[in-house]
Order: sequence, then C-alpha cells, then structure tokens
Amino acid sequence: MNETMEETELICCECGCVIDESEAEEVDGDFYCQCCFEENYVQCSRCGASIHTDDAESDDDHYYCQDCFDDHYTRCADCGCIISRDSAFYSDDEDDPLCDDCYYNHERDTVVHEYSYKPEPEFFGDGDRYFGVELEIDYGGKDRDKAQQLLSLANRFEDNLYIKVDGSLDAGLELVTHPMSLEYHRKSMNWTEVLVRARELGYMSHKTDTCGLHIHVNRNTFGFSSEEQDKCISRVLYFVEHHWEEILKFSRRTASQMKRWAARYGYKDNPKEVLEYAKAGHQGRYTCVNITNDDTIEFRMFRGTLKLNTLIAAIQMVDAICEAAIIKSDGEIAGLSWTDFVGSLSNEKYPELVVYLKERQLYINEKIEFQEDD
Repeated sequence: MNETMEETELICCECGCVIDESEAEEVDGDFYCQCCFEENYVQCSRCGASIHTDDAESDDDHYYCQDCFDDHYTRCADCGCIISRDSAFYSDDEDDPLCDDCYYNHERDTVVHEYSYKPEPEFFGDGDRYFGVELEIDYGGKDRDKAQQLLSLANRFEDNLYIKVDGSLDAGLELVTHPMSLEYHRKSMNWTEVLVRARELGYMSHKTDTCGLHIHVNRNTFGFSSEEQDKCISRVLYFVEHHWEEILKFSRRTASQMKRWAARYGYKDNPKEVLEYAKAGHQGRYTCVNITNDDTIEFRMFRGTLKLNTLIAAIQMVDAICEAAIIKSDGEIAGLSWTDFVGSLSNEKYPELVVYLKERQLYINEKIEFQEDD
C-alpha cells in the first residue's frame, strides 16, 4: 500500500511540495502544483498551449506563444498592444503598424498629409455656394514645424485648413481649405496672418513656376438635378472661352503655363457645344475649368499668390462667373461683353475684385497703382 502511494506521489518542481497526481500540472515533463502553475504559466490565447510567463508575448488582455505571435500578430508601434496583422493600420508616412485608436490619434495629429489625403468635408458659412481653395506655396520646404505654424493661424477657432504635399512643387506645401462661403473666406478665415507668415517662413507662390491657386465650387449651387447643373456649367465654360484673353490676363499665368496646367477647351458656337466637348474628356482634369469631379467643378486658371487681395479677388471672380451662369440664359451669356460683365460688379459685394480688375487694367480701362504679388 505504501509502495503504491510512493509511486503516485509527485513533487512540484517549483516549491517542492507533494502533490496528488489528479491535481498536478505537467509541462515538458515537469510537474507543478496548482498554485505554482498559475503563478508561472499561462495559456496561449490562440492555440491553448501552456507557456511560461517569461516566454509569452502579452499585453493587458492576451497571452500568445512565440509561434502564434510570429505567424499572426504584431504590436502597435505607439501603445505596444498586440494586434492582428490583418487589422493593423499604417499611416501614409510610416511603415510601423498601429492599432485603430493610435491610428486615429496619429492621423488627427498629422501635420503634413500625403497628396491623396481627403478628409470628410466640413462646410463653413451660410448660403448655398461654397468655395474650397487649394493654394500651392513653394521654396520654403516641406517642414513639419513650418506647416504647424500655418495651421495654428488658420485653425485658431475652427479646423478650416489642412496641408498636403504635392509632387509638382519643388520644396513646398499645398494649403487646402474645407468648403467655405465667400463671406467666410473674407471675414472669418484667417487668410491675412496665414499669408504673412508664409512669406516670413520663406515661401513664395506667384513668384514661382510651380504654384497654382485652384478654387472648387459645389455643383449643387447650379441646381438640384443633373440637367439643371449641366445647363449652368455649360454657360460657365462658354463664358471662360468667350473671354479667354481677359481670363488669361486676370490669371497672372503665362500662355504656356495655362496650356500645361489649365488648358482651354476651345471656342465653340454655344454653351452646349463646349460642355459636350468637355464631357468627352479631351483634356482630362488639367483644364481651365475641371468638370471631372462628382461634387464640384474646379477653376484651375489662377496663378498662386500670397497677396490677400488677389486671393479674395479670385474667389469673387469665380462667384461672379457662377452667378452670371445661373441667372442668364444661353443667349444672354453669349451676348455678354467683358465691359458689361465687369461694369455690373458691385463694389459693395466685390470690393477686392474691383480693386484687382483696376490693377490689371481689366475694369473699363481704369488703372491704379499696385504692388506685385509674392
């Protein structure tokens, strides 16, 4: 009887106590009492194997053996938690894996985004017409600290602006606003300090061969149906083609720059023909008025600028062209002279635009002295 008991008696290799066979835990030929086993071993959350705590890959919630971890898991580079390789996130500018919480925080805190970055638009200001501005600035670098200074000024009260890189720039940034009403751009968006600081940081825009100023307008400002929108957009295109020489002068671009970045569609007899030609996709998106986007049309004609009056005048010009296209018929747009168009512009509604037109000798031959753009 004693001999049988001795044969079934087991000793815990950790604490040396005698343990009953039914209560012993065996790992690789060694036996443990329940207390020592629970202190030193855990189960792999994936395969169920017992693993010593020193050999386990763990976080606050999970334990994994090395084989399972190597094959199926990795760690978040920010917080260190274990994540499935299939569910790891990667930021545009990083190769390290992130969990969903850290990815969200990282994206929120990212200062300079990749060119493909496109957040959900937020609309600022009142009305049914909104303008999204893309302003390219160059020669000051793609520096995160400089970008942060510009963002701090633009987004003092609202997240109005984000910044991207653009392959067409030598060493610069693209400043992109969320959609804003004309009055919001004029009175609430902190363009004054943003443009001044950009110059102080060594950036230029007009005085480069690389920078443009692009202005997006929401399509539904032209009507609720596609048919309504197309009719108005056709008149926008016709107006630009009909007054190409004046638009070229207004844009501050050279003819060769315009041809490369904002090519014209070519003069047609009526608005419908211009739209049909544009829809055929002969020029792609590098056109004076790009209509390839689903929700906006994009005015690409303007050269970049760090001069406040020029920037606001360009937005006001786009607004005035859109307004004319909405309220006038095809025949009225076809018969609208440049003199009549600029003569109808209200100094109260478009003060910056009227000044700019006078500076460029585009306002009924009236010229005033002005300082060149940066």
